[in-house]
Amino acid sequence: MALSRRTFSALAGSAALGLALGGSGGPGAPSAYAARSVPTGPAPAPPRADGEQHTIGYDHYSLLVDGRRLVVWSGEMHPFRLPSPSLWRDVLQKMRAHGYNTVSIYVAWNYHSPAPGSYDFTGVRDLDLFLRMAAETGLYVILRPGPYINAEVDGGGFPGWLTATHGTARTDDPTYLSHVDEWLTQVDRIARKHLFTQGTGTILLYQIENEYDSHVGEAAGRDYMAHLYRKVRADGIDVPLFHNDKGRNGYWTPGSFDTGGERGGWLYGFDGYPSPATTPPDWGHYGRGGMKGGATASPSTPGFVPEFGGGWFDPWGGAWFDGKGYAEARRTRDAAYERRFYLTNLANGLTLHNVYMTFGGTSWGWLPAPVVYTSYDYGAAIDEGRNVTDKIAPMHQIGHLVQRVPDFAKLDEADAVKAAGLKVYHLTNPDTGTHVYVARNDGSGTVTTTLPTDAGDLRITVPGKDAKLLVTGLRLGTRTLKYSTAQPSMCLRAGRQDIALFTGRRGDMAELVLKCPDGTDVMRLDPEAGWASDGNDVHVNAPLGQGGLTRVLVRDGENDTPLLLLFADDATSVRLFPYDTPTGTVLVYGPALLRHVEVRGSEVHATGDITGTTVLEVWGPRGIRTLVWNGRTVPTRVTASGSLMTTGLLPAVPEVRLPELGGWRMRTENPEAGPGFDDSSWKAADRTTSYSTTPVPGGGPVLFADDYGFHYGDVWYRGTFTGSSDIEEVSLAYSSGTQGLLMAWLDGEPLGTHRMPVPDKKTTIRKGSWATTVAFPVREQLRSPGRHVLSVLVRRMQHDEDGTAHDTHKAARGLTAAIFKGASPKVSWRIQGEGAPDPVRGPLNNGGLYGEREGWHLPGFPDRDWETVSFPRSVRRQGVTWYRTDFRLSVPADVDASVGLVLEDDPNRSYRAQIFLNGWNMGQYINDVGPQHTFVLPNGILRTRGNNTLALAVLSELTTLSGPGKVRLRLWGTAAGGIPVNTVPSPGR
Repeated sequence: MALSRRTFSALAGSAALGLALGGSGGPGAPSAYAARSVPTGPAPAPPRADGEQHTIGYDHYSLLVDGRRLVVWSGEMHPFRLPSPSLWRDVLQKMRAHGYNTVSIYVAWNYHSPAPGSYDFTGVRDLDLFLRMAAETGLYVILRPGPYINAEVDGGGFPGWLTATHGTARTDDPTYLSHVDEWLTQVDRIARKHLFTQGTGTILLYQIENEYDSHVGEAAGRDYMAHLYRKVRADGIDVPLFHNDKGRNGYWTPGSFDTGGERGGWLYGFDGYPSPATTPPDWGHYGRGGMKGGATASPSTPGFVPEFGGGWFDPWGGAWFDGKGYAEARRTRDAAYERRFYLTNLANGLTLHNVYMTFGGTSWGWLPAPVVYTSYDYGAAIDEGRNVTDKIAPMHQIGHLVQRVPDFAKLDEADAVKAAGLKVYHLTNPDTGTHVYVARNDGSGTVTTTLPTDAGDLRITVPGKDAKLLVTGLRLGTRTLKYSTAQPSMCLRAGRQDIALFTGRRGDMAELVLKCPDGTDVMRLDPEAGWASDGNDVHVNAPLGQGGLTRVLVRDGENDTPLLLLFADDATSVRLFPYDTPTGTVLVYGPALLRHVEVRGSEVHATGDITGTTVLEVWGPRGIRTLVWNGRTVPTRVTASGSLMTTGLLPAVPEVRLPELGGWRMRTENPEAGPGFDDSSWKAADRTTSYSTTPVPGGGPVLFADDYGFHYGDVWYRGTFTGSSDIEEVSLAYSSGTQGLLMAWLDGEPLGTHRMPVPDKKTTIRKGSWATTVAFPVREQLRSPGRHVLSVLVRRMQHDEDGTAHDTHKAARGLTAAIFKGASPKVSWRIQGEGAPDPVRGPLNNGGLYGEREGWHLPGFPDRDWETVSFPRSVRRQGVTWYRTDFRLSVPADVDASVGLVLEDDPNRSYRAQIFLNGWNMGQYINDVGPQHTFVLPNGILRTRGNNTLALAVLSELTTLSGPGKVRLRLWGTAAGGIPVNTVPSPGR
């Protein structure tokens, strides 16, 4: 079905596809998908920028790329949450190696636009570079540039300056649309250079808006979506477009808004994040029906989940996970949870999957929305330190399965099957006759039962809260599998033999039966396996996890192609990596990660990571004799399985030692609190009107920080007035994001500190804006005639995400009003926030602290006259204290070391610290709230072979003693190998 005139012409000329316009236009539209005309066959080759034009069509089963069925197995990562471009390649290569064929990314408007008309796509914001890396890695891209993205980022991705503009966001308001068009023009100028349809890149799908569930039945909503559609098409984006429906409402299905006469270019997608405590739901074509049933809302398009739960976010205080942080997210949403949830999706006909998140990363600087703290680890399969976790096993197994076993791209619901204690899904491929069974155990105890299949009754065991995938009648190269009690994870041709991998839990006994003629030759290449012949069947048994990988070779006189059967438990399976080269497919076993493979004549050149001692084993094209690993030739021998195997163990990663942090230097700040501070260069806060959704107090003035161009971080106010003899109390109203904080001084003397509450799990966990009024008594000794200065520091945190599309991102931040009891002085206000955006680090790096404005966070700042101190510290003051130190790392050049910074102290001490590494704002620590104590220091910003400057800006509340307490470096993970890392510029003074 056509996506543009050019793409449609290519499709219409393909008799094999038989596609036509129309069909996806909604209920009653003519059928445009060719459900029976595109047979099951090999998936498309891995994508790259090959200079050739490609077609992207679809039917209700799957996407059709150049006439071949494609199951999309995608993982979400956000380049803006990893501010070191070299490390983008590291994460992309880990995703590809572990079974993903697609990466999905948001593009955050606020990250690229510090001011109206100003856009920056350089350095850590180089979208073009990321898209090139994805193509070089062999991954499709799902591009999601909003304009609204949510993503638990400040303002849902809207730039701070949008809060102070006319117009209603996320509607057809002309002023808002003019800003949107400017943004999309910038993004699309880059995106159209990377379209898979044009052979210039690998962008496969493009999302407009996100989770837009407001104004759905209104003209403002329909016209808004139509405008976005037309704009993106006019910019030359000709791949399928889609929207991510929030929670399966059946909103924005094909035909629900005007697409300018174009039909067939719109996909319906929805998201879902079930709790691990609930039963995984049936959201696909074969699940519950109706507009709110998931994929059933759009029966003519393939089942598409642009986001499904790879974890969950955590708020300040850690209420979601009872203060245990993302470790608990990873424990509760573990590999078994993933299998139960994701296999259910597969069994329900969903063929476009995007796991949110696969790598969460870090909401560094002032990027996080009010609902999250700095870490965005998310409990994902790849943790914040870029380490692959145990959660990768089902991702790896399912991902390689759907890429290398084409039967899973086209499945129909089959006759119901019952097995005691389990819920069973039964599907068949109409072309190959393969039967697929997903057996799900929703109870807490292990279930052993009989599963009726078309190949007979199978005795299976499924652990509690887990699931198992089984197949019968599956083609394994030139042979046919009768049945297996272990899950097939890949089937490929390497050289002159077929290789099939079967996986399961450690300790499982895999039972497999092949349809083979009498006289088949079976070789047990590892002692753990057993086999027997029974007429025309060969029975193979292998205990999973005993001795690592178990190999069985099957040959017979009627078939010239041997079949190598491999059996692995989860831990072993994730060390098996297929890689397609122009010469043929290579399969590598042993390393922690395979990054790249090239076949050069008889040599296999491979790069990757090793974390522990290991053998390397390689199957590949005929004639390979030499293995070169990370640039070094390693001794090998030829095995009975046709592989090259190293004759010895490759060594583990060398030891990495981190220094202790000492040599701290200290300086107190906040001169703004003093009555004699010169604030003449500050902006006068004298406006009387605002575009904020927060009402301006009667009599004014407007004190909202955004109205004066201060959008991120801390903001200072100085109110000057005459006479305070009768003032008994000062009440300050302020509005902030979660954990906002206010400090007040009168003539340099502290009045007190107030902090917004910690979110609770039942009512405020998703609250985006907090507002209150704080009353500070004025002591007798502060009451006198003459000039006085009321100084107020507000850490206003971030803007609301505006998930409801009611302009809530425009809610005020900072002071909103000041009321005096006992007198009514006329106050003249001035305001100061962050300085000009850092040209390298971007607008979200800096706030308005005095030290930030003066460069105290930057490397090279002259701090020799600062006071020398040591940790732990124990002080009581209200205000800001800076601490700086330098440290040097000497990590071996061929070692990838992930390093974190740990802060710990008495949890009863109320203070917070902003962390700066080489001038980069790496996050915020709140000692008595948490739950985060470890902060990633990403390589590139962190110089692993060189000198580093660490600065802490500590805001101390007068109510308790404050630290810092213990501050140390932590080794998060190491690997021998890695990738070259370019230093991210860290300009100093």
